[in-house]
Amino acid sequence: MGLLEGKRILVTGVLTEESLAFGVARLAIQEGAEVVLSGAGRGLRITERVARKLPVVPSVLEIDVTVPEQLAAAARQLAEGWDRLDGILHAIAYAPPEALGQGMFGAGWDEVGTALHISAYSLKALVEHFGPLLEAAGRAGGASVVGLDFDATVAWPVYDWMGVAKAALESLARYLARDLGPKGIRVNLVAAGPVRTMAAKSIPGYATFEDTWKTRAPLGWDTTDTTAVAKACVALFSDWFPMTTGELVHVDGGAHALGA
Repeated sequence: MGLLEGKRILVTGVLTEESLAFGVARLAIQEGAEVVLSGAGRGLRITERVARKLPVVPSVLEIDVTVPEQLAAAARQLAEGWDRLDGILHAIAYAPPEALGQGMFGAGWDEVGTALHISAYSLKALVEHFGPLLEAAGRAGGASVVGLDFDATVAWPVYDWMGVAKAALESLARYLARDLGPKGIRVNLVAAGPVRTMAAKSIPGYATFEDTWKTRAPLGWDTTDTTAVAKACVALFSDWFPMTTGELVHVDGGAHALGA
């Protein structure tokens, strides 16, 4: 029996086979979960194509997290087939070009607002609209919301407003853990080391992160391997962490623990 046997998981953020979300979806299916993906806009068709490369081809919901009507429609659609939702993977982040690699004065509020909305507020929006299904799983033994993060406790080169958005995500996860715990819903984040995904490669100066991890991580780090991050997410979706919420789990080869 797999670790997620019988569980139903919504995975956002699958765009390519290299994406962290794809790695999580693949492992979740291998561990027995039923999985549904989501995609948005022009990326929806890409997600549908990539979905066919998973061990079991999942359905794909259209969810633009900035459009409440789409969130509501997707929740209704999912509720037609599922009576509960055991887990959500939040793997959504975006910052306009002006908000990355330009310092903190290169972007105005419009760009910053977009980064915060998509990268942080969207976690609350997902949980809110899929709340009834999560609560049903909470009553039946527990539900788990897992978000992908990049440690925001320090300032990184070129990360700029995305770093601020990740800090907001970390704070939001703690407050959601507070509010949702009584309903049997856990909320945790996995702070991953840099992985060479499409999103990562869009960050100017991304090679700086790769070079840093190669020299700092005591366990080493492979920027092309999503396995360790996927395992952490699947473990948090499972019943093996029933009393863990509001936590930030580092899966970065240990780089975060070193001062120099």
